[in-house]
Amino acid sequence: MYSLGVRREFIARHFLIGGDWGPENHPNSHHYILELVLEGKELDQHGYLVDIVDVEKHLDDVVGYYKEQMLNDKPEFNGLNPSIEHFARILASTLNERIKAGNITGLKVVLWEHANAWAAFQVVR
Repeated sequence: MYSLGVRREFIARHFLIGGDWGPENHPNSHHYILELVLEGKELDQHGYLVDIVDVEKHLDDVVGYYKEQMLNDKPEFNGLNPSIEHFARILASTLNERIKAGNITGLKVVLWEHANAWAAFQVVR
């Protein structure tokens, strides 16, 4: 099984809802690190799992949509607590829809909220 990873860093804002989360109940920023891992059993005719330039374009577009934004204001978070778990799933699902390489059998997003806390979501194709 081949794996290819790309990562991006960005800052976004949120506030947690539905419980007493202390300071997290108020608007605050996080310096997120998004690690995208693509997996597949076969390389293409060029010896690539996937074209990194294409992956980076989609990743930059998705990160750009959230960069410096309030997650609570985004329609995909409507009615959801903007936890790193939900955010990891939303990012993975969005990237899975955009990255079309036929030999990709799995896509995983690991989203770091700070140096000692992360959540992940994996899509199996």
